[in-house]
Amino acid sequence: MSQIKYDFTVDNLGPCTVPSPIELSREHGNYRATYVKDSSFVRNQVNVFADDKADANDMTNLMEKAGPREKIYFNPSHVTAGICTCGGLCPGLNDVIRAVVRCLWNRYGVRRIKGIQFGYNGFFAEEGYDTIDLNPGNVDAIHKIGGSFLGTSRGGGDRTSEIVDSIERMGINAMFIIGGDGTQRGALDIANEVERRGLKIAVVGIPKTVDNDLQFIDRSFGFETAVQQATKAVNSCHMEAQSQINGIGLVKLMGRESGFIATAAAIASHEANFCLIPEVPFEMDGPNGFLAHLEARLARRGHAVIVVAEGAGQDLLASTNQTDASGNKKLADIGKFIKDRITEHFKEKNIPINLKYIDPSYEVRAAVTTANDSIYCERLGNNAVHAAMAGKTKIVIGLVHDKYVHIPITMATLKRNTVDPESSLWRDCLDATLQPVYMVNNINTVTEKLRIAASEANQKALARLEKVTKTK
Repeated sequence: MSQIKYDFTVDNLGPCTVPSPIELSREHGNYRATYVKDSSFVRNQVNVFADDKADANDMTNLMEKAGPREKIYFNPSHVTAGICTCGGLCPGLNDVIRAVVRCLWNRYGVRRIKGIQFGYNGFFAEEGYDTIDLNPGNVDAIHKIGGSFLGTSRGGGDRTSEIVDSIERMGINAMFIIGGDGTQRGALDIANEVERRGLKIAVVGIPKTVDNDLQFIDRSFGFETAVQQATKAVNSCHMEAQSQINGIGLVKLMGRESGFIATAAAIASHEANFCLIPEVPFEMDGPNGFLAHLEARLARRGHAVIVVAEGAGQDLLASTNQTDASGNKKLADIGKFIKDRITEHFKEKNIPINLKYIDPSYEVRAAVTTANDSIYCERLGNNAVHAAMAGKTKIVIGLVHDKYVHIPITMATLKRNTVDPESSLWRDCLDATLQPVYMVNNINTVTEKLRIAASEANQKALARLEKVTKTK
């Protein structure tokens, strides 16, 4: 399998010659907050194995640190900033909007900040959405509510030329785009079109994916809040199941291609007996299938709790062959499928059960952030502003090994971050649930399927890398 060679080199609009209005220290050791230099980096690969060669000490492995620079590219009085939120709802959207506005206004003195309503669709005149003039006064309290103050929508990111036309008309030269994988690919197309036209506009992304499926970063904003809300649902389901004769609790959580929320909620709740995720295949029938293990669990303990990610077990269902406005494949309903199969199985066995099915997805998406998530959003927003003011472009802000860095969008969107079945995270989930490593009847078939899937994902990433490299 060919290895992907990453390039974390950050694009800049030009030399930084404007003194920053933020007064910080130029050196360490004087007990004052300092500027960050472009020569400060964080390693992508940090794991060390005795038989490995030394990690590369170049831009294939080094990520540029985020933070305020001593010299910036834009004169703050000349800046008009734009902010938009795209895709599905996620806890923390308002926290990020608030942080970007307050940092622009209070730290850099920027007074023209336009909120683009309803995602990329807000750029199109025929949609009829006016921009919102943002300032600390109208965003100060928005972190106390869920949703998006600016509204959000899917799609529209492929209308690149029209979006850049709109950005030009509004005089925006610092564009902040909050969204997931598809949104950030759209942001890259926008930045490339900006460059093709010879415009000096910084395009900075703040990655939003409640599924935590953006590669490289420690976690995405809103993920911690989602896990907390999901854990409450799992605990409630457990209480229902435990209180009934042969009680079964089934909770469906977000996770299209990545089962991080389901995995984390299973570990955090200490109450789940089965965790089903897209990355780990399972079968319903047979002596080592899921239903056989569920039946054994009921016979042994009298109740069971199942957590399933929405993208799990899609090979067991008929494909919808449809996509949403963002281009995401519409998933078949694994929750209803499992619910129906459990009901049928125990009816045939003449075993009475009491099954409760919960899908808290929209409640989770609209939740107000936890304190720690709110802190994370604040710091992401601040670092996005520092990056844009320093003329950084075509990047997203990410937390890597607990350090904030600039990640080129080309690298961040090559492929999705997924739960590795060989990882300590999944091992800990198995410890928490005590479920079998695989609930399948022929392990060789499954491992071969996983090898093929990993190879295909790698080939797709290599193909995309070649495409974006040519575009650049």
